[in-house]
Amino acid sequence: MAETSKLTAKDGTEVPGALSEAPGGKASGAVILVHEWWGLNGHIRGVADRLAQEGFTVFAVDLFQGKVAKDPATAQQYMNALDWKQAEVALLRAAEALRQRQPGTKVGITGFCLGGALALFGAAKDPGLAACVPFYGIPGDDKADVTKIRAPVLGHFANQDDFCSPDRVNALEAKLKGTNVPAELHRYDAQHAFFNDTRPEVYSPQNAGTAWRRTVDFLHAKLG
Repeated sequence: MAETSKLTAKDGTEVPGALSEAPGGKASGAVILVHEWWGLNGHIRGVADRLAQEGFTVFAVDLFQGKVAKDPATAQQYMNALDWKQAEVALLRAAEALRQRQPGTKVGITGFCLGGALALFGAAKDPGLAACVPFYGIPGDDKADVTKIRAPVLGHFANQDDFCSPDRVNALEAKLKGTNVPAELHRYDAQHAFFNDTRPEVYSPQNAGTAWRRTVDFLHAKLG
């Protein structure tokens, strides 16, 4: 399981999260993983471990400072209380620290739900990121200008999703392609959070498997 740890940025500031290393310490790139509105829970730590097994150094950043929600009402509260400016600083520092650990390392970012929105947000704020993979999350226009993204984007979205509706996905795709951001957005006949295997009411094994294979191949291509 991804071990709780902190990455230290150049200015000495520590970014909390959980670090997973590739087998044998031989990574073909680094990935920042951003949690859902539940926080940095066991599911996200497991995803970090899976990505590490695929050959990446993975840092699952903890933007809720150790808080993990057990019910939707609490998760909503945590999400609403998130300071996006502080989140920006944490993501920038995490990317910097990952590059610093092994000079020359390419860094990508991925996330789920709230984390998917923050993946796009982070890519818009850090032109040095080499890949962005959002799962069913899009930041509001008041949070980030996605046309500033320079990293190639691979997106995974659900056709049955009130949080991240198909109309919003279409609008995101038009914005990215309208400013020549390399973007490949996939739609799945599934519900929001279809990748989360701890939520049987929405989990879609076949779609999750397809999204995972696409993600791993994409990250290897862009970070390797």
